[in-house]
Amino acid sequence: MKILVVTGRLAESAVRKSANDGADILVLGVEVAAFTTPSLLRRSLFQKKYDLILVPGLASGDFSGLEKEINTPVRLGPKHAVDLGFVLSYADDVVFSAKIPACELLKEKRKDTALEKIAELEERSNAHVSIRGMKLGGNSRMKVMAEVVDAGHLSKNELTNRILYFVEQGADIIDLGFSLDTTEKETRIAVNAARPATGVPLSVDTLDPCLLNTALDSGIDMVLSLNSHNMNEVKEKIIRNSTTAVIIPDRSNDIESLFHNIDHARNIGITNILADPVLEPPGHGLEGSLNRYYEFRRRDGTTPLFFGIGNVTELLDADSQGVNAMLSAIAMEISASVLFTPEYSHKAVGSVSELKTASIMMMLAGDRGSAPKDLGIDLLVLKEKRGREFGKMPENAIDAQGSEKWHLDPAGCFKIEITNGDIQNGKFCPGKIIARHNERSIAGATAKEVLDTIIRLGLVSRPDHAAYLGRELMKAELALKFRRSYSQDDEF
Repeated sequence: MKILVVTGRLAESAVRKSANDGADILVLGVEVAAFTTPSLLRRSLFQKKYDLILVPGLASGDFSGLEKEINTPVRLGPKHAVDLGFVLSYADDVVFSAKIPACELLKEKRKDTALEKIAELEERSNAHVSIRGMKLGGNSRMKVMAEVVDAGHLSKNELTNRILYFVEQGADIIDLGFSLDTTEKETRIAVNAARPATGVPLSVDTLDPCLLNTALDSGIDMVLSLNSHNMNEVKEKIIRNSTTAVIIPDRSNDIESLFHNIDHARNIGITNILADPVLEPPGHGLEGSLNRYYEFRRRDGTTPLFFGIGNVTELLDADSQGVNAMLSAIAMEISASVLFTPEYSHKAVGSVSELKTASIMMMLAGDRGSAPKDLGIDLLVLKEKRGREFGKMPENAIDAQGSEKWHLDPAGCFKIEITNGDIQNGKFCPGKIIARHNERSIAGATAKEVLDTIIRLGLVSRPDHAAYLGRELMKAELALKFRRSYSQDDEF
């Protein structure tokens, strides 16, 4: 395919470097590529015939008339020159858009393709255990279990909302965690309240055999955790209901007791089994516990493995995306089946969604036989896949200085806040930016729409105040995006 890429003078070198002989380059007589117009392009076109002309992704003109005149598709390329090589590699397979920049179009197409592939792989996968039609083990996708901490002491509404949030974030299994002082009545109420809230499998997490039996009577799908101290007291109901059981060692560092407990469970008739060698926190045996997982898988290549990633993310002061991704990669290598997180602390918020993405990445990588990169789906949040060029310091640049003066806007002041995402009418609603002005409150998802509304309503009269609002509203938008709290005038 013969392709012509259109750019401006400032981006010429970056465009030529990124295109790397994959297209001809036309440099228009403008500094900024985004200022490309149909008339300017028409005057500058070569006589040479092309199969496709890519204009800058940020160009806002209507090129449809020119496209008809020259009988050549004129479509939006990427917004940034650094993405051009990536875009050109798909030119033979993708129909580019006249309205959506090629980089964004490809990102969505690759994501859709990745998700379609996952559905296909999961459909034809084999599994050792099936719960409510969901596959566990074998070559099926690793499933994400989200724990509702202290479920027995939550109100029905609190419990339902927590479950709906987790399911919306991608949880495959909901685990009801019960504290030591939970009663049998509270257990029964929690399980009965959780069941109508979702169709995904439900588990309970407790060592107390009385609570386990109560949950089993209420129709729970999975129980955590069985060992030699409680197994015989709950075996009858587990066997009768064909309930899936997660087996743990009697002592976390004793892998032999784990094998013994699994053998005993099978001998007494418990058939749907997951093994949990217990992942330990950093500084408290993490390396040793990983060795136990590898040892277990070396000796037992088929029993599905439970991998408690939350034991690490909750006790490590590091951004959870990278931790969850790395641990999911380790889980993939030992063929784990369940990735567990309570998403309890503020720093771990988002872990369910991150683990779901990671589980998809690992399955795609395994199918492709490659490292988990360039899959069409990723966990990059602050880091860039492809860095853009930095600007150059101009000669005689004026040193910027902030003003020490502050003037009250006669139109009034604003109090800016953000709301947390919550469940409304059974659906998860993302958080919003709130700008309060006297008796009015403006709510929006982005800084632009809130500021545009403020200007349209005439609620700001000073340029310095408008600039201030723009800064604060963008900080609020970023806080929403990165799931951080926000406080007006504080550093982000």
